[in-house]
Amino acid sequence: MYLLGALIAAYGLALLLANRTRGDGAFATIMSDLYGMPQAMRRLAIVQFFSWFALFAMWIYTTGAVTSVHYGATDTASDAYNQGANWVGVLFAAYNGFAALAAIVIPWMARRFGLRVSHLINVALGGVGLISITLIRDPQWLLLSMAGVGFAWASILSLPYALLSDSVPARKMGVYMGIFNFFIVIPQLVAASLLGFLLKTFFGNQPIYALVIGGASMIVSGLCALRVPEPQHHAEPRAAAH
Repeated sequence: MYLLGALIAAYGLALLLANRTRGDGAFATIMSDLYGMPQAMRRLAIVQFFSWFALFAMWIYTTGAVTSVHYGATDTASDAYNQGANWVGVLFAAYNGFAALAAIVIPWMARRFGLRVSHLINVALGGVGLISITLIRDPQWLLLSMAGVGFAWASILSLPYALLSDSVPARKMGVYMGIFNFFIVIPQLVAASLLGFLLKTFFGNQPIYALVIGGASMIVSGLCALRVPEPQHHAEPRAAAH
């Protein structure tokens, strides 16, 4: 809560400073563009927040979740814990492999269902994949969970940018793409500071529930994508570089 309050206060102070700055300096220009960003971008910011919050929850807590639930180990020096941690490394490599396959399918999905619905489908697969980790007991079957995460990962790196590209002025494209990446950093800060508190307070400090929260967050991000206007003439989606 302190972090969220600090972020809001910092944004307010930055706006005040920009209002007092005379001329067309870079800081004043960026703050003006941030304050006046298009409605579609504001809605996409919410999509980005929930989807990246889910990803950071996965990256931070999957090792603890899999080692404790599937390998019955919490001692980081034990053989069982190290086996589980090594398997998590395999799972993370697997979802990147599935993402490569998803990148072939996503352009077809975008043409068939539109960008918004395609993104909803993909991140819902990722959300279900994360939640399913709590239900699967054989760690080998967690590869199936990672298939859903791979589709979500490929979609997060492409479809929001395709939705955004038709909604901002061409002369401001570079500035707005940079501002858009703010909404990757902010959920990282929130996830790192808030998830530990939630787990300790409400879930007995069990990391597996961070994946449930992340899965639900990913599904919410897909539902929020339905509020974003569909571009009339959108470019072929492709992965964005960060």
